[in-house]
Amino acid sequence: MICVPNVNSIRKLILGEAHDTVYSIHPGSTRMYYDLKERFWGYGMKRVVAEYVAICDTCQRVKAEHQRPIGLLQPLKVPEWKWEEITMDFIVGLPCTQKGHNSIWVVVDRLTKVAHFIPVNTTYSGAKLAELYISRILHDSLDTKLRFSTTYHPQTDGQTERTNQILKDMFVVEPPI
Repeated sequence: MICVPNVNSIRKLILGEAHDTVYSIHPGSTRMYYDLKERFWGYGMKRVVAEYVAICDTCQRVKAEHQRPIGLLQPLKVPEWKWEEITMDFIVGLPCTQKGHNSIWVVVDRLTKVAHFIPVNTTYSGAKLAELYISRILHDSLDTKLRFSTTYHPQTDGQTERTNQILKDMFVVEPPI
């Protein structure tokens, strides 16, 4: 193996040969890294290769998507009245509180974006959740309909997923520097 010094001109020359020539044909960061790894070693080489490929205009234009295409978005109609349509989700796996709650039930009004965060336990029954809903979330009409969605599909329920992410971010404790 050849040890590559941390000199930009030398690194650019090696990266250019491995990426931009007619024989290499813009291999992408993973393939390029493994090809270079066989012959060269340099501190932070994987990061340097990824950065080099990320700014390559040709790679960005012809980058092939290797995932199945997602379905068409099904936009939800905008509700006319507050609390006419709501979204619900649970954040589970939290440490148990003094009152025995280990989850948060997130209920969001789709029109006003008002969010309620109700501490619950994962063992609560549907009847208990209905009781909490009536006691904690005051509204006139209980004429609601369930529209089920699946986890991690924001095209069906992006508001609740985004609200959950914000709430989770509030719980993250950053390590001291």
